[in-house]
Amino acid sequence: MNTPSTSVSGADNGNSPQPPSSPQMLAELERLVDVIARLRNPDDGCPWDLAQTPESLTPYVIEEAYEVVDAIKNGTSKDVEEELGDLLLQVVLQAQIFKEKGEFDLGDIARGVTEKMIRRHPHVFADVTAETPAAVNANWEQIKAAEKSQDPATSQRLSPKLRDYASSMPPLLGAMKISRKAAKAGFEWENLAEVWGKVEEEIAELKAAIAHESKENQAGELGDVFFSLIQIARWQSLDPMAALQGTNHRFVQRFEKVEAQASKALSDYSVEELEAFWKKAKQQIAKAKAEDA
Repeated sequence: MNTPSTSVSGADNGNSPQPPSSPQMLAELERLVDVIARLRNPDDGCPWDLAQTPESLTPYVIEEAYEVVDAIKNGTSKDVEEELGDLLLQVVLQAQIFKEKGEFDLGDIARGVTEKMIRRHPHVFADVTAETPAAVNANWEQIKAAEKSQDPATSQRLSPKLRDYASSMPPLLGAMKISRKAAKAGFEWENLAEVWGKVEEEIAELKAAIAHESKENQAGELGDVFFSLIQIARWQSLDPMAALQGTNHRFVQRFEKVEAQASKALSDYSVEELEAFWKKAKQQIAKAKAEDA
């Protein structure tokens, strides 16, 4: 397989080279890098930025990624621009910290991912043919496996890949990915009724753990319930992340209407009164939807 080792514009793929990047765009990126370096200056930088580590910033990376997704789904182009900027900030800040350790910098990151994209797209930058998304994906996985230099004795094993999913992905997404790969390999139920049986079994085990076992065991059983419910989602071609996000939004929408009905702190109402507020909120939302339809 031929893979170029030079720049994109030097790839002999029969296409005209792409124009160079805008000097203004590169200048803005350089300005951002300089600002982050200034904030991390040990002599007169920002105390908060100086206190950060790659580990302490991890929650922000995840949070900003989710906010990008939300902006793409629900926001304006300006919202997307802003959230992508916040995510870029996390990349540049992480790169600065590792640069200070003498390990790599933003240029190394950019070079590495650029070379990876060229290497994994030989149908664009070399002489491989791939005319459908499925063919591109098959090439990608083959090249990726070769890059990992897998031991021939273990190259066909699925568990290392599943371990990567479990470690690197958000839990719901990781569970869906793991179960799909395992099912494709034959680790699957015969029908949906068997999947429901597994859900019921796990719920019973969770109830028993809550009644008699340690918090650690309870957490384990709760995770098993979630995992079994994700199998229902997979069988029904449902997106569990979107489903839960939808529930979160509906709860907030209903809660807003509950608060609108209250004339004092919610804690001052009885459970029965709050339930009445909740039912009325649901009715109001359903009526509004019916009128909009």
